[in-house]
Amino acid sequence: MSIAQLTAFLAALEHGSFTAAAAELDMTQASVSELVARLERELGVALFTRGSRRLVPTTAALELRPHATQAVSAVRNGLDTIHALTSLERGTCTFGVLRNAAYYALADLAETFHHRHPNVRLRLVGINSAHVARSIASGELEAGLLVLPIDEDGLEVRPLFRDEVVYASATRDPDAGPVTIDEVAAAKLVLYDAFAGWDDPTRRQLLERARTVGLVLEPAVEVEHVETALSLVAAGTADTIVSRSIAEAAGFPAGIRITPFAEPIHDTIALVKREGMLLSPATQRLAELAERMLRERLPEHRGRVALN
Repeated sequence: MSIAQLTAFLAALEHGSFTAAAAELDMTQASVSELVARLERELGVALFTRGSRRLVPTTAALELRPHATQAVSAVRNGLDTIHALTSLERGTCTFGVLRNAAYYALADLAETFHHRHPNVRLRLVGINSAHVARSIASGELEAGLLVLPIDEDGLEVRPLFRDEVVYASATRDPDAGPVTIDEVAAAKLVLYDAFAGWDDPTRRQLLERARTVGLVLEPAVEVEHVETALSLVAAGTADTIVSRSIAEAAGFPAGIRITPFAEPIHDTIALVKREGMLLSPATQRLAELAERMLRERLPEHRGRVALN
């Protein structure tokens, strides 16, 4: 039994003839008659008494009608739902973003996407990049924009650009030159992303560099948000590290000086999804929009370098 057979049956039942049913369905009369005959053979009952002028439904046809109507309606509703999703008329887009998303104009991303697709529910989950990566790998998120390095098993990673990481201090001598890892290890540090700790990609790079030369990094203070860390730096309590996108933002404290590292460190911003994962139309559109907007704004920050 097929939906085509049930559709032909319902049209014939409504119009009382195969000819009128064929006109409604844009089919030939012979095709409609064959579909109904095939349905009758499969059910083992006659559905119509075929007279010279009009089809007369049997008791079996009248009993079948509500079930056929429900089945055809369910399929049509399903197709309508899929069409709505693929045409971005409805649905939910779940997308992970790096913790400091505001410094990368991702608020503009949300506004632009919502303006273009107002009926799509948008969820931007802003957590540390290490946790975003784990959420994508587990299927909790479809895709995300995050900072490398991450543990990439089972993930498809496409780097977009690099953002230079600099040292931020209110007390360091501005003429002291680039910062070495030895100086960082000896400094009093306040580091943010306390929950992620050394899983944080930027902190992870710093830690690995220190370990390479046998040094230990132990922050004096750990906080969750970069703004809190910068408040402590501005007060002269400790030093920290930030990306140039943060250092060049409008609200960056005026009393903090930034210095590059002697051996440059970069945050690499990348789009990530699960390997072999086909993104929903809404998430695919959001990822494309994110990449385009980020690339368009690269010239605004001299620390950002595009990657192929």
